[in-house]
Amino acid sequence: MTAIAPITTRFAPSPTGRLHVGNIRTALHNWMFARKMGGRFLLRIDDTDAQRSEERFTDAIRADLDWLGMTPDAEVRQSDRFALYEARFADLVAAGRIYPAYETAQELDLRRKVLAGRGLPPVYDRAALKLTDAQKAAFAEAGVAPHWRFKLDHDAPIHWDDLVRGPATFDPATMSDPVIRRADESWLYMLPSAIDDIDMGVTHVVRGEDHVSNTALQLQMFAAMGATPPAFAHAALLTGAEGKLSKRLGSLGTDHFREVGIEPQAVRALLARIGTSDPVEPIAEPEPLMATFDFGRFGRAPARFDEAELAQLNARTLHTLPFAEVADRLPAGMGESEWLAVRPNLTVLADAADWWRVIEGPVRADVADEDRDFLASATRLASAVDWAGDPWHALTNALKAETGRKGKALFLPLRRALTGRDHGPEMAALLPLIGRDRAVERLSA
Repeated sequence: MTAIAPITTRFAPSPTGRLHVGNIRTALHNWMFARKMGGRFLLRIDDTDAQRSEERFTDAIRADLDWLGMTPDAEVRQSDRFALYEARFADLVAAGRIYPAYETAQELDLRRKVLAGRGLPPVYDRAALKLTDAQKAAFAEAGVAPHWRFKLDHDAPIHWDDLVRGPATFDPATMSDPVIRRADESWLYMLPSAIDDIDMGVTHVVRGEDHVSNTALQLQMFAAMGATPPAFAHAALLTGAEGKLSKRLGSLGTDHFREVGIEPQAVRALLARIGTSDPVEPIAEPEPLMATFDFGRFGRAPARFDEAELAQLNARTLHTLPFAEVADRLPAGMGESEWLAVRPNLTVLADAADWWRVIEGPVRADVADEDRDFLASATRLASAVDWAGDPWHALTNALKAETGRKGKALFLPLRRALTGRDHGPEMAALLPLIGRDRAVERLSA
């Protein structure tokens, strides 16, 4: 009985810069699908471009995934796999599926312009296939190294059933044979990626819709190597809040989110749901997000990313986080009671430090002349009420009975004197944390 291969996804960034929000969304989709299906989530560092790849970016990619709670099950680097690429390359050259071409970039650009002028698609004319051995030898003698193209099979349309987009069809005759290796022998993306997907046992390739035409080409590469291709899912790209593709999205990453106080749980909750029919909700734990993850829920329209929506979701997420999850990032001495009291008023976690200073003091408050006698009464009554129970309601009930004040005239002067603020956490929760001595001192001030 043949064993069924486990679901395996991969996230394959190039270490040429920091991850941006679009990359993070792709990684999240791969991670969530693999986890939901009990499979494996792999990180592949696509570092074939030695000149642009930097180790600091590889380290940053790992750190970003860890911060988001998306640590991969394994990691591979393309720079460690050149021997495998060479072997597959040699096999495909021998089979006639890869051939050398000698045109310069200027020559190719001129040919494209001529075709465009005739109203024809800019498809490579396969002139290199007509070169004789003598012509190739002449190029070699002149020191001209070839670049290498994968020869597409024009005999049949390319079909696949995309998990997001549905049935997809490409006519290979309308596509240029892709360059898969440069004249300096460095690799382009297409062939090494297909080789790795075979070797790593990748069952599902989940990426943005900008890769759709790449998928058509790579399907022929899988076939040329005698491999069953993975399933493909191409999600619609992100747009900015203004409804256009935004360059700013390319600069938004985890370093920016950390800087402005966004929690990783909020990033996950937003990016897991935008572009789907499911509501965006403050879901801190990943399991409920995974439970509803389904490629069939994704629409074809661009997904709208709004920083303001993320900020609102971040606040709502903070309001659900238990003390244990944030304890190591709170001010020294701040305990669970204080956290639960101030949590409903936070927009970012750093705001907790402001409310801790309100609890601990000192507090500076401006008192209106008409409130001085009222606060003098409050000072006397605060010293007498039972602080073991509910001192806030005991104090306000006593003041209401003695002064006749009610509503805003009763509560606002007290809040100002006790906290220095007009708004904030429920005073019934805050006052016991401030305590009798500090409360009396502030009211008498």
